Amino acid sequence: MDDWWRGCVIYQIYPRSFQDTDGDGIGDLPGIIARLDHVAKLGADAVWLSPIFRSPMADMGYDVSDYCDIDPLFGGLADFDALLARAHELGLKVILDMVLSHSSDQHPWFVESRANRDNPRADWYVWVDPGPDGMPPNNWVSVFGGPAWEWDSRRRQYYLHNFLTTQPDLNFHNPEVQEAMLEIMRFWLERGVDGFRLDTVNYYFHDRKLRPNPPASRDDPHPSVNPYEMQDHRYQKNRPDNLAFLGRMRALMDRYDERVLIGEVGETPQRAIEIMAEYTRGAGRLHMAYSFDMLGPEFSARHFRSRIAKYFKAAPDGWPCWSFSNHDVARHVTRWAAHAAGRMRWRGRRWRCS
Repeated sequence: MDDWWRGCVIYQIYPRSFQDTDGDGIGDLPGIIARLDHVAKLGADAVWLSPIFRSPMADMGYDVSDYCDIDPLFGGLADFDALLARAHELGLKVILDMVLSHSSDQHPWFVESRANRDNPRADWYVWVDPGPDGMPPNNWVSVFGGPAWEWDSRRRQYYLHNFLTTQPDLNFHNPEVQEAMLEIMRFWLERGVDGFRLDTVNYYFHDRKLRPNPPASRDDPHPSVNPYEMQDHRYQKNRPDNLAFLGRMRALMDRYDERVLIGEVGETPQRAIEIMAEYTRGAGRLHMAYSFDMLGPEFSARHFRSRIAKYFKAAPDGWPCWSFSNHDVARHVTRWAAHAAGRMRWRGRRWRCS
């Protein structure tokens, strides 16, 4: 059973919009427990819980303020332990969404880090001095728009945020940060968690030299709606240092039986499969990874085959995790509705493929 994850069916649960049991309009852990029998009957092998850690919810839990506690919106640690126990009784594995590349700006680590330049955690986040003209050090932009650098008047420096300004990036070049993250994973592994879905797994490290990103290669002469897509983010993510840390994470997981690491690769279609393969091939890396290649509107046998073939050509000994729906996109029934409508026709009392 050590390789239970090969070919497994993972059912994502977005806790806040699942079942509410206390009447506050927000789903909670007791609500999930109440529905686990149904999930098991569907044939799922595992459940992936979107973030349930303490958070100010600026990004629906993807801005963590305490990695070792449950947000009161969802319940408490006792509720989580009960969920884990019930899932295991039903033969379901439990995978936690682990957001390590950045924290909330309300996390005690960042509160301490931004206080001054000589505190114990001063180097736990990515801080840089302004240029001679007071501007950020380079042209990096945020996924959510605008510069990836935010000015902090207390330290009189900029800090890096690949997403919201309230989600400062941790400095993985600092060994203490790496150790802290491994310790957090160990906390949940000891509690009995079966694995982690690693949010933005290719964003952990940045280029130490802070070199500017070059423009993206574009066939379309029209600018993208999102300026982020106009750059090749080679210095902002996908750094070679990532592989060594993935090796440390995998070594930790291998000390426990039947655990899994699944990486979310946030990258353009041109490079996503390449990064997936790099992060899963050989020994000592992720068990699985997925990208957004199957999460778009395109539906064709040619598209699906091209993605699968490209992956296994680059990682013949790797294992992909093909995801067709998650919280980032419209459900595949909606995305592929036009294709389904074009392929179905009415015959008597039922629709049939034409």
